[in-house]
Amino acid sequence: MITADLKGKTALVTGGASGIGLATVELFAQCGATVAINHFADDPRGTAEVRRLTAAGHRVMSAPGDVSDVADAETMVKRAVDKLGGLDILINNAGTSGTTAPIDFKDLDKMTEEFWSAILSTNLIGPFRCARAAAPALRAAKGAIVNTASVAGLGAVGSSIAYGASKAALVNMTKNLARALAPEVRVNAVAPGLVDSPWTKSWPEERKRSHAEKTLIPRLVLPADIAEAMLFLAAGGPMVTGQTLAVDGGMSW
Repeated sequence: MITADLKGKTALVTGGASGIGLATVELFAQCGATVAINHFADDPRGTAEVRRLTAAGHRVMSAPGDVSDVADAETMVKRAVDKLGGLDILINNAGTSGTTAPIDFKDLDKMTEEFWSAILSTNLIGPFRCARAAAPALRAAKGAIVNTASVAGLGAVGSSIAYGASKAALVNMTKNLARALAPEVRVNAVAPGLVDSPWTKSWPEERKRSHAEKTLIPRLVLPADIAEAMLFLAAGGPMVTGQTLAVDGGMSW
């Protein structure tokens, strides 16, 4: 596990109650940061993880809110910044596939207006909302933003046409936010491969094994693998901005 000294630093992690988000919260907290965990207001996992991590001696707090809702997202960020006393790192991790299993690209009828709207509002506009609301605090701190993209946004096959399009747009937005917030704030993204996460938990083992065998490092990506990449981009790499780092075991190489 890589580490860094984040004592005195503050971070907000959206979608932080499980999977990649939770792994990132835990790693940053272990490095000494004070971390706000964003989660849906009605998701008991958020408050449960805050209690668990606080009991373990970490400085964490709850930041409930829905990034797909403009008013809720902006209010959540501003309240988190106030509670944290500033913001050094924003991890835009909240996202949705909109489905419990991949949707065949040929099945265009499933790409409804409602499906597109839900995907884009969470995966693309949500990170923009949070970045815009956090920009003053991040500029003051000379901080960093790390977005959770996907190899589906780099040309790999994702869970649906809409999902891949949303992540490709997020990769592009990462570059343009880096331009918009320079030189004070660095903006980068991590593009995970197939992650061993709650979304893939119910998948048949054969499907997971078949995917893993296509990579140069034959296993699924772990949430901790992504968290380490996010730590590097958030706390290191002072000349790295506007980049998207694929963490996929070499699948998209």
